Amino acid sequence: MNNLSEVEVVVIGAGQAGLAGAYHLRRSGFEPERDFVVLDHSPGPGGAWQFRWPSLTYGKVHGMHALPGMELTGADPERASSEVISEYFADYERTFDLRVRRPVDVRAVREGPDGRLLVETSAGTWATRALINATGTWDRPFWPRYPGQETFRGRQLHTAQYPGPKEFAGQRVVVVGGGASGTQHLLELAPYAASTTWVTRRPPVFREGPFDEKAGRAAVALVEERVRQGLPPRSVVSVTGLPLNDAIRQGLRDGALDRQPMFDRITPDGVAWDDGRQIAADVILWATGFRAAIDHLTPLRLREPGGGIRIEGTRAVADPRIHLVGYGPSASTIGANRAGRAAVRDIRRLLAGEPVAA
Repeated sequence: MNNLSEVEVVVIGAGQAGLAGAYHLRRSGFEPERDFVVLDHSPGPGGAWQFRWPSLTYGKVHGMHALPGMELTGADPERASSEVISEYFADYERTFDLRVRRPVDVRAVREGPDGRLLVETSAGTWATRALINATGTWDRPFWPRYPGQETFRGRQLHTAQYPGPKEFAGQRVVVVGGGASGTQHLLELAPYAASTTWVTRRPPVFREGPFDEKAGRAAVALVEERVRQGLPPRSVVSVTGLPLNDAIRQGLRDGALDRQPMFDRITPDGVAWDDGRQIAADVILWATGFRAAIDHLTPLRLREPGGGIRIEGTRAVADPRIHLVGYGPSASTIGANRAGRAAVRDIRRLLAGEPVAA
């Protein structure tokens, strides 16, 4: 096979989860390029953070946890998070000599000879004994389908394409989605847009008080149960509710967060409900989340009838060579750190021929 390389472990993705996995491989004695390789399809360091909109400053980021072994300190809260975190990730890669290869597109992972997996990419093929899949969700924005969507004469875009609020000055914007991104968009757009309308499928749940360790464990357990059953994971945020901070309270008071039920159809000029109500719009902004970017694993037939990949810890139940880090319960930044460590611990046992605990 042309351009075939052999390693013990391939890490796909160099966001928080992938770098955490690579760090723990390094600490365990694995050498980059000799024993493992990190493949990332993005143009530079920073994972999905490098693509975030400029108005999402570092001070607005909630839940960004430092990578293992190196804190992020002294960051200017007024700087764009895309700049701050990309620089931090780049420094991290240099400090621990992780030698991330980019841009490399992983096209498929298949069964190979001698019990190895073949990772087929735009830069050749790697034969590996174990795989850490850390591809996240940013590349798979979820676009719901609604009647009349193709007739809308205005602009439709997803959070993944959101350029910041100033581009929508003087326009009538419908924001769809009850998560953190939707509320952030609405609060930003309110001073610029001619009008904003917020629609969600379910009434939003606002969380008061501190989100302590006990609450965090309970939220993660709910997500974990789904992936144990082989169901597509929900995000940790989707089960925790929205934090009721000062900005949210102000948005509720001034009407920026006046939630409406989901419309029934899209018209050429806006959106409409079956009760006859209509709202004119120039823009529909879909803040409707993302799905796991795991299509390259399709040849391995890991999906369960429920549509997800059943995992124990980070290990795919159907194939112990494969670990999904940053998937389901480990999708938060702190969860990704812990999952990277757990995945490497299991992989070391696998490669040594030892039993791998659930």
